[in-house]
Amino acid sequence: MRTARDRLRSRLPRRPRLWLLLLAAAALFVPAAAAIPASGAAATGGCSVTYTVNEWAGGFTAQVRLTNLGPAVSSWQLGWTYGGDQHVTSAWNATVTQSGAAVTAVNAAYNGTLATGGSVDFGLQGTWQSADPAPSAFTLGGAPCDGGTPPTSPPTSPPTSPPTSPPTSPPTSPPADCGSAVICSGFEDQSGGTPSGDWQFTAPDCQGTGTVTVDSAVAHTGNKSLRVDGKAGYCNHAFVASTHDLSTVGPVVYVRLWVRHTTALPTSHVAFVSMPDSSQGGRALRIGGQNGALQWNRETDDATLPAQSPAGVALSSPLPTGSWQCLRFAIDTSSGHLDTWLNGQQVPGLHMDGVPTQDVDQQWLSRTTPPRPTALRLGWESYATGDDTLWFDDVAVGSSPVGC
Repeated sequence: MRTARDRLRSRLPRRPRLWLLLLAAAALFVPAAAAIPASGAAATGGCSVTYTVNEWAGGFTAQVRLTNLGPAVSSWQLGWTYGGDQHVTSAWNATVTQSGAAVTAVNAAYNGTLATGGSVDFGLQGTWQSADPAPSAFTLGGAPCDGGTPPTSPPTSPPTSPPTSPPTSPPTSPPADCGSAVICSGFEDQSGGTPSGDWQFTAPDCQGTGTVTVDSAVAHTGNKSLRVDGKAGYCNHAFVASTHDLSTVGPVVYVRLWVRHTTALPTSHVAFVSMPDSSQGGRALRIGGQNGALQWNRETDDATLPAQSPAGVALSSPLPTGSWQCLRFAIDTSSGHLDTWLNGQQVPGLHMDGVPTQDVDQQWLSRTTPPRPTALRLGWESYATGDDTLWFDDVAVGSSPVGC
C-alpha cells in the first residue's frame, strides 16, 4: 500500500533531470547557417565569400574572395542579389553579368580550378544612386552557401543577360609571347650604349638633362634593357621612340611592357609612356603618375584618368619601385575605351568604358573622339619635381592581347 508520504510526493511537480536541461539549452543556441555579418562576409560548410567594398558618391568597387570548402571543382559560378540599386559596369578576373538585381560571376579560363580550401579573387566596379548595401547571401553553382556541398560544375545554361560592359580584352590570361605584334623587342639587338635601329632618342617638346642609354647590366630577360635617367624640372623630356608606325594597328591597340624604376611616383605630374595621337593632332596620350599613383593624361586638355580627387586616386595604384613590373594597357580606337593592368590585375581607376563614373572619368568623357595612337615612346617627362631612373624591357604592341 502507498503511504501518505508516497501520495504526497506523486502530487508534487518533478524536477527535470540534468541531461534534459542541457539538451534543451543546446537547442536554443544552434547557430543559424544563413546569418551573415554586415561587412559582407559569409562563411559556410560548402563555400566562404568575402565581399569588400570601396564606395564613393555614386560609385563603388568590390573585391570578392571565394573560398571552396567542399570538394575540388574545375569551374565555378557565384551568384548574389543586390539589395540596393547597384549596377555593375565592369569586372576583372571573372565574367560578371547582371539581370535586375541578380548578379552572376563566372570564372575566367585561367582560374576555374579550386581545390578544397582553395580561394580565388576577382573584382568589379559599378554605380549606385540611392543605396549600396553589401549582398547578404551567395550561391555557388546555384546552391546556397549554407553548408551544403557545391556542385562540381556550374549549370549548363548560360547567364540570361550579356555583360553590362564587355571587357576590352577577353577574360583569359593572354600569352606572354609576342605572336604577330608589330613591336616585339627585348633590346637584345641593340649594340653600343646609344639606342639605334628601331629605337631612337627623342625629346618631343623640349630637351633637358635627361638621358637614354642601352643597359647591359640590368634586364628583365636576356642581357639588355633601355635605361632612362629622368630629371626634374619643367619640360625636361628624354624618350626613346619606336620607328614602327602604329596607325593601322587595331581596332584595339594592346601594349605590354616591363618597367622598373627607383623612385616612387611624385605628387606632381610625370609621364613615362607617350604616344602621339592623331585624334589630338599629334599631341600625346600619356601614362605616368600624379599624387603618387598611376594615371592617364591627355595633352590637349590635360584631362586625367582617374580624376585627381582623393577617391579617384585611391582607385588607382602606385608603381612599385626596385623590381620589374608588368604594365599592360588596351586602347579601343573605335569606342575610346581604355583598360589598364598592373601585374595582371586590372586597375579600376584606369578603366574607362563610356559609362560615367564619379571620381574616375568625368574629365576623360569631355572629349568624345576616340584616341588613335600612331607611335610609342618610352622615357620620362617632368613638369616640376621628380627625378627617376627607369628601365624598360620586353615591349610588345599589336592588335591582340599580350600577357605578362
